[in-house]
Amino acid sequence: MLSDLMMSDLVADRIERALARIEAAAAKRAYAAAQLERRHARLRGRIETAIADLDELIARENEAEPEAGADADADAALGAD
Repeated sequence: MLSDLMMSDLVADRIERALARIEAAAAKRAYAAAQLERRHARLRGRIETAIADLDELIARENEAEPEAGADADADAALGAD
């Protein structure tokens, strides 16, 4: 029969191994979360850039519309088609 001291050592070893597995899983999860945060930041930057580009295109179109309208008005006044 195992002595109480040996049994205690076996239990302590088992607990140590379980803690090591838990710590490894927690580290893996923390790494995955950090990786996801980095990916999110890159995607957010790309989306912000795309939205800024779209805003710029819309602003240019809005600036060009009055000019196009003025040309059409001038053509209509001159009777040109």
